[in-house]
Amino acid sequence: MRRTKIVATLGPATDDPKVLDDIIAAGVDVVRINFSHGSHEEHTARVETVRNRARAHGRQVGVLADLQGPKIRIDRFLEGKIELIEGELFILDAALDSKSGTSSRVGIAYKDLPNDVKRGDTLLLDDGRIVLWVDQVDGSEVRCKVIVGGELSDKKGINRQGGGLSAPALTEKDREDIKCAAALGADYVAISFPRTAADVEEARELLRAAGGQGSIMAKIERAEALDVLEEIISVSDAIMVARGDLGVEIGDAELPAVQKRIISMARTMDRVVLTATQMMESMINNQIPTRAEVFDVANAVLDGTDAVMLSAETAAGKYPAKVIKAMDRICRSAEKQRLAKVSDHRINTRFRRSDEAIAMASMYTANHLGVKAIAALTESGSTPLWMSRISSGIPIYALTGHVETRRKVTLYRGVYPVSFDSQTTDHAEINKEAIDELVRRGAVRKGDLVIITKGDLLGQHGGTNAMKIAVVGELELDANNGS
Repeated sequence: MRRTKIVATLGPATDDPKVLDDIIAAGVDVVRINFSHGSHEEHTARVETVRNRARAHGRQVGVLADLQGPKIRIDRFLEGKIELIEGELFILDAALDSKSGTSSRVGIAYKDLPNDVKRGDTLLLDDGRIVLWVDQVDGSEVRCKVIVGGELSDKKGINRQGGGLSAPALTEKDREDIKCAAALGADYVAISFPRTAADVEEARELLRAAGGQGSIMAKIERAEALDVLEEIISVSDAIMVARGDLGVEIGDAELPAVQKRIISMARTMDRVVLTATQMMESMINNQIPTRAEVFDVANAVLDGTDAVMLSAETAAGKYPAKVIKAMDRICRSAEKQRLAKVSDHRINTRFRRSDEAIAMASMYTANHLGVKAIAALTESGSTPLWMSRISSGIPIYALTGHVETRRKVTLYRGVYPVSFDSQTTDHAEINKEAIDELVRRGAVRKGDLVIITKGDLLGQHGGTNAMKIAVVGELELDANNGS
């Protein structure tokens, strides 16, 4: 079984019901709705369709709602695009009409840019393809020298090398989109361009106020976010290594080490972490990935990422199901390596809660006893999350009666959601029912060792306080004896 989860972005290419069935069958774990494109009505229809089709396939598929964040972009050109020549003057003008760009100047959607930059700054447009050196700031005009030229078209993004743009993480559009995410019952809401822990906390407050119970994911894509990375992770439920804008701001050569640092820190702090941007981009048009893309996905798996994400590859690409199958194949192969199966995570640290201690003890025992599977009876999903921080090849089944919890764990590495709602309070009977469910799924068979974790008080959040090592086929006698 593949342990690393695959996130696929919905879009026009997945609106065909057959394509949607194909990507579910190919193994997508979480779908992403991108609030940078489309209407609330389109997103609502797509999420409803995905959930209906997932049920038809007997699958649980999570939903990630990705907020657009501040539009730090240029405006439009009269002719749609221009050609910038190295060494020439080009002006970014906050006062220019939004559709009046020419070869010498263009308007900017981010009106505070003249206040955020100064002479000597480097501005990077269109993911760094265009490089401008700020020569002078004069009122609404940022007068620049073209260092690296080329074709520039409408609405391309602007980054300041080294970060430092003051745009707030949450815009008015984001606030409305959070309400939509809450109404959709999104399992994760991703915050774009957070600079501080306060940005993440504000998003959580807005989501809860709108009635949403989803987890908050912070996208690390600003250079300044790296300076307060630990604080941002500590108030987030999940982290996205958003390599597009981050790579532009810090430089592409710095990205590999930063990716490893973010993944390591997130796992150490018991947070979910997702790796994104250009992972299989050539498959937007091609049926097989490049060797570089194969290495990229495999290295993210070996770094310990919980999930890898596809963007335009599935939203607008020609082969959505094929790209998921290719990513699945790469993840499975990487997971065979010893590096993906061993861990010294928290081996020398103290635990703060009994359910956390049970989770760590279970994984240590499982990795050293030849256990076939772990059945974690859970209310909130916390115990399976802690278990999933330990590198292992042993599947963790999150048995829960709460659909929200089943959807949440779809993003946890090595954790598989199972609908389980026992009507008995007898612990021996519950143990047997849990094992029977794994047998029914083909996960274990007679004679296999299984670890069961649960709480004395069933239905209590954070109440896991017991671990049982069971042999499949021997629990019926225990149940009959009441032991």
